[in-house]
Amino acid sequence: MRRNNGGNYTNPCLTMHQPWASLLVYGIKRVEGRSWPAPIRGRLWIHAASKIPEAETIRAMEDFYREIYAVNGIKDLKFPENYPTSRLLGCVEVVGCIKCEELQSWEELPEGVRLEGQTEYCWLCEQPQKLIIPFEMRGQQGVYNLERKIYDGAARGLRPVEPPYPVKFPLIDPRDPFSLKPGSLTCVSSNSKASVLKISSSLGNVIASARVAATQFSRENKGDYCVDSEAETPVSSRTRNKSKGTAETEEMVPHITYSTNDQYCQPDQ
Repeated sequence: MRRNNGGNYTNPCLTMHQPWASLLVYGIKRVEGRSWPAPIRGRLWIHAASKIPEAETIRAMEDFYREIYAVNGIKDLKFPENYPTSRLLGCVEVVGCIKCEELQSWEELPEGVRLEGQTEYCWLCEQPQKLIIPFEMRGQQGVYNLERKIYDGAARGLRPVEPPYPVKFPLIDPRDPFSLKPGSLTCVSSNSKASVLKISSSLGNVIASARVAATQFSRENKGDYCVDSEAETPVSSRTRNKSKGTAETEEMVPHITYSTNDQYCQPDQ
């Protein structure tokens, strides 16, 4: 396991809504989108919030992932049988965090992974593990530390997950866990023309459906969990809330928000 060098976190955890939480722990979701950069590297525990996802939301997101995996030839994608709520589900390894445009133009990655990059900051996740028995617990805002007693029990109940299409995100400097950070790929790509992601009509349709589902989810759950959309440093959720207040917050929904750039949003004609 990589060391966690991201600040005052011992056993960092992130609360996410379903179905995004389970999709991440099952290794289907490889990029966690946020409006703020990842404050940690290493193991990140994933907790599912209490909101029960609607069938339409689950269907929209599963269709989205079917399509982007099909781009890389993966046709038989197996999704979780259920999406539990108010549970600690497992963990992933956060190996880097880059800007959306960096991920979308990173030609060394499979195209399906690049299509996942649709938010301002993209947390790059590997090595998913799930709990044999998810732990019931309450979540918190932002990235927070698991209670020691919960961590001790959860660490013994982890089992590796075999992702449907494993991806290794290469660090720029393997000796520095934070070498893959926002802006770090600019120099790598500066001498080559960034490729444009071609989006088929079918993929364009599921992207639109996923966007509608995520937007509707956001309206219905306003205020459930909030994060500071301008947090630039790995500070606690309490510090973010105190300094920011409630005027400009966004809920902790790990859904995809889509770029307005036509080259990424419009299907091929």
